[in-house]
Amino acid sequence: MRRPRYFLHTLLGVTIAAAGCSSSEPSAPQQQDPQPTPVYSLTGSLSATLLQCSPQTALSVTKTIGPNGGELWLGKHYLVVPRGALPQSVTITGEVVTGTTNSVRFYPEGLKLGSGTKLYLSYANCSGIGMLLPKKVVYVSELLSLLEILNTVDLSAKQLAVGDLRHFSRYAVAY
Repeated sequence: MRRPRYFLHTLLGVTIAAAGCSSSEPSAPQQQDPQPTPVYSLTGSLSATLLQCSPQTALSVTKTIGPNGGELWLGKHYLVVPRGALPQSVTITGEVVTGTTNSVRFYPEGLKLGSGTKLYLSYANCSGIGMLLPKKVVYVSELLSLLEILNTVDLSAKQLAVGDLRHFSRYAVAY
């Protein structure tokens, strides 16, 4: 779905205007339901919404995987590197990024992977309207801007979104 550039400019203008209308008087904190975060690509041609989730515990795991393939587990998320996807052994670090969306990051940043490499992102700790829709694994910037929607299979019975990974970076679950 292509969103016109003026839509993003309008959204930015409304956000700035709303921020300027705040009162300087202290008030009691208000409880609000978290709203889904829309994610737009830098070109504005792709859109998805990050799934809202309860915060995950920060986790970092390092493992060496080589030409014979292997798996790297990050709690309920995991990476499967098939035989032949890497030409030589590489020390890989995976991190669970805390926040209100399920997100993971892999190093070395930008490492190219052969076909068949899969990232399994759990969304068992997520809720909201997005739970009714097919999930996607998305490649995001550090500020959670959408860079790419990966070819994804939603294993809803297992609450896992499975994306085809071609390189290491930061990824999240969206709908």
